[in-house]
Amino acid sequence: MTHRPLPAGFYARETELVARELLGATLECTVRGVRCRGRIVETEAYTGEDDAACHAAAGRTARTEVLYGPPGRAYVYFVYGMHWCVNAVTRRAGLPSAVLIRALEPLEGVDAMRRRRGVKRDRELTNGPAKLCEALGITGAHNGASLQTSALRMLRGEPVEDGDVAVTRRIGISKAVEEPLR
Repeated sequence: MTHRPLPAGFYARETELVARELLGATLECTVRGVRCRGRIVETEAYTGEDDAACHAAAGRTARTEVLYGPPGRAYVYFVYGMHWCVNAVTRRAGLPSAVLIRALEPLEGVDAMRRRRGVKRDRELTNGPAKLCEALGITGAHNGASLQTSALRMLRGEPVEDGDVAVTRRIGISKAVEEPLR
């Protein structure tokens, strides 16, 4: 497998399509010389200002500014006063939308992930959006970073067959939960 970053043009498409095609790609983060990688196994689409669950529904703010920028950037936000979550900005500048990375299959840097997470079972290392950020060392310092050229990158992976993909309603939110965007 080559470890080439997905090009910015990959993200400059409809959010739902990007969310589907990120399955099987690799999320990589290098912190203080330690590289961790995981295969993306769960995503969730947030489609813009008309999506009540999308942060852009509140309009353009300091927090959401990255969502309005160019595609192929990381939108990293703090939730519940304790956790980071990472998204890939999609569509074109001015159309705020993103794909939340919900879960990974750990591939590289597993010892570092275990240290950061402090969990006894590897199954719990990256099986949630906040868990995977903690495991990979993703923080607010990565907000706005290029997913092609920064320490936080999305790399080409192996495509996932349609028959191996389940589409469900979004979870962990209270608005617009009925949409099949996970």
